[in-house]
Amino acid sequence: MSEYQEYRLEREQIDFLLERGYRITRVSENLSGAFLDFELIEGTKQEWKQLNIKTPEGRKYFSTLLFRKLN
Repeated sequence: MSEYQEYRLEREQIDFLLERGYRITRVSENLSGAFLDFELIEGTKQEWKQLNIKTPEGRKYFSTLLFRKLN
């Protein structure tokens, strides 16, 4: 898979979770990429998901989303 295709897949996964109501609760970065922890709270039900973002473009994408949310 090309790096662009990998980035598109990462972006689609992030967007899918955010559209479903998940929110990013933790970012853990290392030399291999970043791990994003997502949490969904619906009433008394809680769900967690984790994505491993490996591409530089994917890391830029979620960083941009976080900065937009802060402003």
